[in-house]
Amino acid sequence: MNNESKNSYAFSFFTALWITVLSTIILLIIEGIFFQINWFSLLIFSGIVFLISFLFIQIRTEKFIHKKITNLYKNVSLLADLPLLQEPVTTDMEALTKSVEKFAENKKLEIQALKVRENYRKEFIGNVSHELKTPLFTVEGYILTLLDGALEDKERTQKYLERAYKGVERLVYIVNDLEMITKLESGEAYLKKEEFDIIKVIKTVFEMLEIKAKELDISLTLDKDYKKPIMVNADQERIQQVITNLVMNSIKYGKQKGTTEISIENLTTDKIIVRITDNGEGFKKEEIPRLFERFYRGDKSGSRKTGGSGLGLSIVKHILEAHQEKIYVESHYGIGSEFSFTLKKS
Repeated sequence: MNNESKNSYAFSFFTALWITVLSTIILLIIEGIFFQINWFSLLIFSGIVFLISFLFIQIRTEKFIHKKITNLYKNVSLLADLPLLQEPVTTDMEALTKSVEKFAENKKLEIQALKVRENYRKEFIGNVSHELKTPLFTVEGYILTLLDGALEDKERTQKYLERAYKGVERLVYIVNDLEMITKLESGEAYLKKEEFDIIKVIKTVFEMLEIKAKELDISLTLDKDYKKPIMVNADQERIQQVITNLVMNSIKYGKQKGTTEISIENLTTDKIIVRITDNGEGFKKEEIPRLFERFYRGDKSGSRKTGGSGLGLSIVKHILEAHQEKIYVESHYGIGSEFSFTLKKS
């Protein structure tokens, strides 16, 4: 008999034993007073009383406990996917206690996760409202100014329309980026993997962002002259967007006359790692875990100087996760940052 069986039958055994002892004592007294004591019949009587008592108590106890526990299970059945309900109903107290403790711990973790999600949802809704409100008010302000009589001045009309267009353009950025993140999270954005030269893509990104970089006198360079192509297997358009967003991020937080450098190294026999390093403002240690959150901005005051939707790093993370690749970040406030990600070789 194992420990669980001993624990399960202990109550019935000792209760039956006490009943047997008391019954035997009573019978012994009665026989001693009125009859001659027959020890053999007394022994048989004691055995029968103990056996009947034990079986009766055990069966009744199990039925009572089983009924109570079943009602308890039914009372918590409104909660979905309960680990407690996936196990057979048991009357063993030790096993039941462990099951309930495990159930309570799981529920505690679920509640904590729900609280985190709720806080994230509230913060996300607040961020979306703020990001949409700013360009909307800008567009509304310029249009109202034009309607109030500025249409007669052609120079002012042209200037206000251009500024209103920039506000609309920013709204389009935000909506398109949110749509992309939603598709990436839901798996609707399919990857078109192909072989391509990552060096060529990097040079294309440099050409696209050359004007932006020159505004802050930031140099965009490779760490060396790559004479041979480095072929990778990925979605070229998505990876170009990853590099574009990371370089834009380095420009956004860069310093005048700074440098953004990209290097490529062999990580394993079948993977490379691309590093984007700058000597800009950098991020504080407590900010780093939040860099890839939607709309999170390390520099609340000046991070909008280059425009964009505020979703660049979040999109980077989702694209790389869709490729089953990793992204890493190292940053020192006031010194600079390095974002790096892996890619599979072709």
